[in-house]
Amino acid sequence: MTTALILEDEPLLAEQLRDKLARLWPELEIVGMPGEGREALRMARQTQPDIAFLDIRLPGLSGLEVAAALPEHTRVVFVTAHDEFAVEAFRAAAVDYLLKPVSDERLVATIERLRREGSQNREELLALLQQVGAAPSWLQWIRAGLGETTVLVPVEEVVYFRADAKYTSVVTRDKEHLVRRAISQLESQLDPDKFWRIHRGVIVRVDQIASAGRDLRGRYVLTLRDRPEKLRSSQAYGHLFRHM
Repeated sequence: MTTALILEDEPLLAEQLRDKLARLWPELEIVGMPGEGREALRMARQTQPDIAFLDIRLPGLSGLEVAAALPEHTRVVFVTAHDEFAVEAFRAAAVDYLLKPVSDERLVATIERLRREGSQNREELLALLQQVGAAPSWLQWIRAGLGETTVLVPVEEVVYFRADAKYTSVVTRDKEHLVRRAISQLESQLDPDKFWRIHRGVIVRVDQIASAGRDLRGRYVLTLRDRPEKLRSSQAYGHLFRHM
Protein backbone atom coordinates (compact mmCIF):
# COMPACT_ATOMS: atom_id res chain seq x y z
CA MET A 1 0.00 0.00 0.00
CA THR A 2 1.23 3.50 -0.88
CA THR A 3 1.56 5.80 2.14
CA ALA A 4 1.50 9.57 2.45
CA LEU A 5 1.99 12.34 4.98
CA ILE A 6 0.19 15.72 4.88
CA LEU A 7 1.99 18.74 6.36
CA GLU A 8 -0.47 21.64 6.80
CA ASP A 9 -0.77 24.08 9.72
CA GLU A 10 -4.48 24.70 9.12
CA PRO A 11 -6.33 21.58 10.36
CA LEU A 12 -9.39 22.23 8.20
CA LEU A 13 -7.29 22.37 5.03
CA ALA A 14 -5.45 19.20 6.05
CA GLU A 15 -8.75 17.42 6.62
CA GLN A 16 -10.12 18.61 3.28
CA LEU A 17 -7.08 17.27 1.42
CA ARG A 18 -7.23 13.99 3.37
CA ASP A 19 -10.91 13.54 2.53
CA LYS A 20 -10.35 14.29 -1.17
CA LEU A 21 -7.48 11.78 -1.31
CA ALA A 22 -9.62 9.16 0.44
CA ARG A 23 -12.31 9.62 -2.19
CA LEU A 24 -10.06 9.86 -5.26
CA TRP A 25 -7.29 7.43 -4.21
CA PRO A 26 -8.82 5.01 -1.68
CA GLU A 27 -5.75 2.74 -1.78
CA LEU A 28 -3.58 5.54 -0.36
CA GLU A 29 -2.93 5.37 3.40
CA ILE A 30 -2.43 8.69 5.23
CA VAL A 31 0.09 7.99 8.00
CA GLY A 32 0.01 11.42 9.63
CA MET A 33 -1.09 15.05 9.41
CA PRO A 34 1.44 17.09 11.40
CA GLY A 35 0.91 20.82 11.76
CA GLU A 36 4.53 21.96 11.79
CA GLY A 37 7.84 21.05 10.19
CA ARG A 38 9.81 19.42 12.99
CA GLU A 39 6.91 17.14 13.87
CA ALA A 40 6.61 16.26 10.16
CA LEU A 41 10.26 15.19 10.02
CA ARG A 42 9.93 13.14 13.19
CA MET A 43 6.84 11.43 11.79
CA ALA A 44 8.51 10.88 8.41
CA ARG A 45 11.47 9.15 10.05
CA GLN A 46 9.07 6.84 11.88
CA THR A 47 6.66 6.04 9.06
CA GLN A 48 8.91 6.40 5.98
CA PRO A 49 6.05 7.66 3.74
CA ASP A 50 6.14 7.20 -0.02
CA ILE A 51 4.69 10.68 -0.60
CA ALA A 52 4.61 13.96 1.33
CA PHE A 53 2.05 16.68 0.59
CA LEU A 54 3.74 19.80 1.97
CA ASP A 55 2.48 23.31 2.53
CA ILE A 56 5.31 25.77 1.96
CA ARG A 57 4.83 28.74 4.26
CA LEU A 58 4.66 27.45 7.81
CA PRO A 59 5.69 28.62 11.27
CA GLY A 60 9.17 27.32 12.06
CA LEU A 61 10.58 25.12 9.32
CA SER A 62 9.21 25.85 5.86
CA GLY A 63 7.85 23.13 3.60
CA LEU A 64 10.95 23.54 1.44
CA GLU A 65 13.23 22.87 4.40
CA VAL A 66 11.17 19.83 5.35
CA ALA A 67 11.29 18.53 1.78
CA ALA A 68 15.08 18.72 1.70
CA ALA A 69 15.35 16.63 4.89
CA LEU A 70 12.81 13.91 4.08
CA PRO A 71 13.86 10.29 3.48
CA GLU A 72 15.41 9.88 0.02
CA HIS A 73 12.58 7.76 -1.37
CA THR A 74 9.78 10.12 -0.28
CA ARG A 75 8.34 12.03 -3.21
CA VAL A 76 7.17 15.59 -2.65
CA VAL A 77 4.03 17.40 -3.75
CA PHE A 78 4.02 21.06 -2.75
CA VAL A 79 0.71 22.60 -1.71
CA THR A 80 0.65 26.40 -1.79
CA ALA A 81 -1.88 29.23 -1.53
CA HIS A 82 -0.10 31.30 -4.19
CA ASP A 83 2.13 30.70 -7.17
CA GLU A 84 4.62 33.43 -6.26
CA PHE A 85 7.39 30.86 -6.48
CA ALA A 86 8.38 29.93 -10.02
CA VAL A 87 6.12 27.15 -11.24
CA GLU A 88 8.86 25.73 -13.41
CA ALA A 89 11.14 25.51 -10.36
CA PHE A 90 8.47 23.51 -8.55
CA ARG A 91 8.14 21.19 -11.52
CA ALA A 92 11.87 20.62 -11.54
CA ALA A 93 12.12 19.96 -7.81
CA ALA A 94 8.88 18.14 -6.98
CA VAL A 95 6.60 15.54 -8.46
CA ASP A 96 3.92 18.22 -8.63
CA TYR A 97 2.53 21.35 -7.01
CA LEU A 98 -1.05 22.15 -6.05
CA LEU A 99 -2.63 25.56 -5.61
CA LYS A 100 -5.17 26.01 -2.81
CA PRO A 101 -8.06 25.44 -2.88
CA VAL A 102 -7.27 22.08 -4.48
CA SER A 103 -9.80 21.01 -7.10
CA ASP A 104 -10.74 17.38 -7.71
CA GLU A 105 -9.62 17.64 -11.34
CA ARG A 106 -6.18 18.96 -10.40
CA LEU A 107 -5.73 16.37 -7.66
CA VAL A 108 -6.65 13.54 -10.03
CA ALA A 109 -3.87 14.70 -12.38
CA THR A 110 -1.42 14.70 -9.47
CA ILE A 111 -2.48 11.21 -8.41
CA GLU A 112 -1.94 9.91 -11.95
CA ARG A 113 1.50 11.50 -12.01
CA LEU A 114 2.42 9.98 -8.65
CA ARG A 115 1.34 6.54 -9.83
CA ARG A 116 3.33 6.91 -13.03
CA GLU A 117 6.58 8.60 -11.99
CA GLY A 118 9.43 7.35 -9.85
CA SER A 119 11.92 9.26 -7.72
CA GLN A 120 12.73 12.96 -7.98
CA ASN A 121 15.94 14.94 -8.22
CA ARG A 122 16.90 15.96 -4.66
CA GLU A 123 19.82 18.11 -5.88
CA GLU A 124 17.37 20.38 -7.70
CA LEU A 125 15.21 20.45 -4.59
CA LEU A 126 18.15 21.62 -2.50
CA ALA A 127 18.94 24.29 -5.10
CA LEU A 128 15.36 25.54 -4.86
CA LEU A 129 15.66 25.66 -1.09
CA GLN A 130 18.77 27.83 -1.35
CA GLN A 131 17.01 30.11 -3.82
CA VAL A 132 13.73 30.82 -2.03
CA GLY A 133 13.82 29.04 1.31
CA ALA A 134 14.66 32.20 3.21
CA ALA A 135 11.41 33.92 2.23
CA PRO A 136 9.42 34.92 5.34
CA SER A 137 6.33 32.84 6.13
CA TRP A 138 3.57 35.44 6.15
CA LEU A 139 0.07 34.56 7.29
CA GLN A 140 -2.08 33.12 4.49
CA TRP A 141 -5.31 32.10 6.24
CA ILE A 142 -7.20 33.29 9.31
CA ARG A 143 -9.39 30.92 11.31
CA ALA A 144 -12.56 32.67 12.47
CA GLY A 145 -15.68 31.55 14.30
CA LEU A 146 -19.17 31.87 12.82
CA GLY A 147 -21.65 30.54 15.39
CA GLU A 148 -20.84 26.85 15.83
CA THR A 149 -18.84 26.85 12.59
CA THR A 150 -15.18 27.64 11.97
CA VAL A 151 -14.41 29.37 8.68
CA LEU A 152 -11.08 29.98 6.96
CA VAL A 153 -10.67 33.50 5.62
CA PRO A 154 -7.92 33.94 2.98
CA VAL A 155 -5.74 36.89 3.96
CA GLU A 156 -5.78 38.09 0.34
CA GLU A 157 -9.54 38.75 0.72
CA VAL A 158 -9.16 40.97 3.81
CA VAL A 159 -9.80 44.70 3.27
CA TYR A 160 -8.80 45.76 6.77
CA PHE A 161 -8.46 44.65 10.41
CA ARG A 162 -9.95 46.62 13.32
CA ALA A 163 -9.24 46.11 17.01
CA ASP A 164 -12.42 45.34 18.95
CA ALA A 165 -11.85 44.93 22.73
CA LYS A 166 -10.37 41.42 23.21
CA TYR A 167 -11.09 40.56 19.59
CA THR A 168 -10.08 41.73 16.14
CA SER A 169 -12.62 42.30 13.38
CA VAL A 170 -11.54 40.85 10.04
CA VAL A 171 -13.36 42.82 7.34
CA THR A 172 -13.65 41.49 3.79
CA ARG A 173 -15.55 42.93 0.83
CA ASP A 174 -18.93 41.63 2.01
CA LYS A 175 -18.44 40.10 5.47
CA GLU A 176 -17.00 40.75 8.89
CA HIS A 177 -15.56 38.08 11.19
CA LEU A 178 -14.35 38.21 14.79
CA VAL A 179 -11.16 36.45 15.85
CA ARG A 180 -9.82 36.14 19.38
CA ARG A 181 -6.38 37.52 18.54
CA ALA A 182 -4.78 40.86 19.33
CA ILE A 183 -4.26 43.11 16.34
CA SER A 184 -0.57 43.45 17.29
CA GLN A 185 -0.19 39.68 17.04
CA LEU A 186 -1.76 39.70 13.59
CA GLU A 187 0.46 42.58 12.48
CA SER A 188 3.61 40.57 13.17
CA GLN A 189 2.36 37.80 10.86
CA LEU A 190 1.27 39.99 7.93
CA ASP A 191 3.43 40.94 4.95
CA PRO A 192 4.37 44.60 5.62
CA ASP A 193 4.50 45.29 1.88
CA LYS A 194 0.80 44.38 1.63
CA PHE A 195 -0.61 45.57 4.97
CA TRP A 196 -0.05 48.90 6.72
CA ARG A 197 -0.94 49.79 10.26
CA ILE A 198 -2.56 53.23 9.99
CA HIS A 199 -3.85 53.56 13.53
CA ARG A 200 -3.33 51.86 16.88
CA GLY A 201 -6.42 49.77 16.14
CA VAL A 202 -6.49 49.52 12.32
CA ILE A 203 -4.45 47.64 9.71
CA VAL A 204 -5.42 48.09 6.05
CA ARG A 205 -4.52 46.18 2.91
CA VAL A 206 -2.46 48.59 0.82
CA ASP A 207 -4.04 47.75 -2.53
CA GLN A 208 -7.47 48.51 -1.02
CA ILE A 209 -6.57 52.19 -0.56
CA ALA A 210 -8.25 54.11 -3.38
CA SER A 211 -7.23 57.56 -2.12
CA ALA A 212 -5.92 59.34 0.97
CA GLY A 213 -6.91 62.93 1.78
CA ARG A 214 -5.91 65.08 4.77
CA ASP A 215 -8.49 66.49 7.18
CA LEU A 216 -8.22 69.78 9.09
CA ARG A 217 -6.20 68.13 11.87
CA GLY A 218 -3.61 66.76 9.44
CA ARG A 219 -4.80 63.18 9.64
CA TYR A 220 -5.38 61.14 6.50
CA VAL A 221 -8.84 59.85 5.62
CA LEU A 222 -8.76 56.77 3.39
CA THR A 223 -11.31 55.83 0.77
CA LEU A 224 -11.42 52.09 0.12
CA ARG A 225 -11.95 50.23 -3.15
CA ASP A 226 -14.26 47.48 -1.91
CA ARG A 227 -15.87 48.97 1.21
CA PRO A 228 -18.07 52.10 1.56
CA GLU A 229 -16.74 53.23 4.95
CA LYS A 230 -13.71 55.49 5.29
CA LEU A 231 -10.75 54.81 7.54
CA ARG A 232 -8.88 57.48 9.47
CA SER A 233 -5.16 57.24 10.16
CA SER A 234 -3.49 58.69 13.22
CA GLN A 235 -0.83 61.37 12.82
CA ALA A 236 1.88 58.89 13.80
CA TYR A 237 1.29 56.99 10.54
CA GLY A 238 0.88 60.01 8.25
CA HIS A 239 4.30 59.45 6.66
CA LEU A 240 2.87 56.41 4.85
CA PHE A 241 0.70 58.61 2.63
CA ARG A 242 2.78 61.71 1.98
CA HIS A 243 4.22 60.33 -1.26
CA MET A 244 1.16 58.52 -2.55
